[in-house]
Amino acid sequence: MTTSSPDIERLPDKKYFRIGEVSSLLGVDAHVLRYWEKEFKMVKPYRGKSKQRLYRRQDVQTLLNIRQLLHQEGYTISGARKLLAKKSIKSSKEKKIKVTPSPAIADNRLQLIKSELNFILAQLNQPRK
Repeated sequence: MTTSSPDIERLPDKKYFRIGEVSSLLGVDAHVLRYWEKEFKMVKPYRGKSKQRLYRRQDVQTLLNIRQLLHQEGYTISGARKLLAKKSIKSSKEKKIKVTPSPAIADNRLQLIKSELNFILAQLNQPRK
């Protein structure tokens, strides 16, 4: 599966997309999108006051990936679901990894902050003109 598809770059710069817009962007019928919502729990459109489905940009990108897997790569729905779940778990683990600076770097940062604070304090203590 390709992570960046030309379809992703062509998405309009909007926060929310209606189901008709997503349907035309993906080239599938609206009932297919509603079915995919049931099968893929990671797609959760927001429902506004009018109760109409409003897809976030992230949802549209996920739907593009689903279409890619099902239509171009020949995955079954359960196979695509497993693959996307595995990728979701992998990306969440990558996000949890924190890089801690070495003690020498942290000490240098603290020294820099301390010297800047001393400089500010000296400026504040100077008599006003």
